Amino acid sequence: MAVLRVKFTKTKRDKLAQILWILNWVSVVSGVILFSLGLFLKIEIKKRNEVMAKGDINSVPNMLISVGVIACIINFLGGKICYDCSDANKFSRWKLVMLPYIVCTFCFTFCILVGALMCYTMRNELEESLYLGLRDAIKFYKDTDIPGRCFLKKTVDMLQIGFRCCGNNGFRDWFEIQWVSARYLNMASKEVLDRLKSNVDGKFLVDGVPFSCCNPSSPRPCIQYQLTNNSAHYNYDFLTEELNIWMKGCREALLDYYTAIMRSIGITALLIWLFELSVLIGVRYLQTAMKNVLLLGDLEGESDGWLLENSFVETAKYNISIIKNLGTANQISTVSGMNDPNIDVQNTNCGKTSVTTKSIPA
Repeated sequence: MAVLRVKFTKTKRDKLAQILWILNWVSVVSGVILFSLGLFLKIEIKKRNEVMAKGDINSVPNMLISVGVIACIINFLGGKICYDCSDANKFSRWKLVMLPYIVCTFCFTFCILVGALMCYTMRNELEESLYLGLRDAIKFYKDTDIPGRCFLKKTVDMLQIGFRCCGNNGFRDWFEIQWVSARYLNMASKEVLDRLKSNVDGKFLVDGVPFSCCNPSSPRPCIQYQLTNNSAHYNYDFLTEELNIWMKGCREALLDYYTAIMRSIGITALLIWLFELSVLIGVRYLQTAMKNVLLLGDLEGESDGWLLENSFVETAKYNISIIKNLGTANQISTVSGMNDPNIDVQNTNCGKTSVTTKSIPA
């Protein structure tokens, strides 16, 4: 029994073909939108590439870009097919193409759904990439004279100012690394020498942060050194007073920024998927209705259209049987008497030797 059978008159078939022709051109625009969203996300990731570890974070934008290009091509072809389907004579040219086109379009719409879901599952990979990238960027913050790292100080400072954040997880990350270059340390100072000797690795560690961590909106002048020393500042208690530096870590700030972008892209991709799925259903109805018209021979009469000619279970069994038979199609039969692959091969004697009629096998 056919699934979701609908009866179409010639007027309904013509209107369906015209509507699908318009919708396919709208789908071309939706493909451009997917391509643009993927390109936008790729550019945004590339902007902060210096503070991200290498990984599979570009898989989502690459997926959206590829799906967008394929959408433009498939829907452009679909518009041409639907336009010709308004005439039964022109439909005969696309009769053998329609079913493969529908199968390819179904796989394509499934890719859109996968791309939309990937926008919501990318958070863990992005968080790990930001954690490792920011850790290395902060570690090499002081290396302003080393080629390949001299730009990291400016990158981290602009990142902390722009996103109002400090450190990787928080401002205390700066306490664990030497972020002041050795060229700016006064080696004649007893305080500097004591700090270098007190550390096992010989690093100059201070309870301070770079200037880019300061909050310009704070009424108090920025306290960026000796943050945990209450006696070093007047009327100051770091445990109870809200510090005038950014409290949020840059990993959390960037993660929130990219999550908001990917959530918007995911919603848009889901809406485009629903739209493409509705167009695909319409094309399937048009294909089956036009096919049945040609079978009936009455181009002006009514015809049935459906999504599946048989039930879901029967269709699944039929497709599974086709897949199973693919591997046995080229096997040689081993039935008794048929194990010689050349038994049915006809031999032609092209020589001059005459063969008697009796020697020819029956």
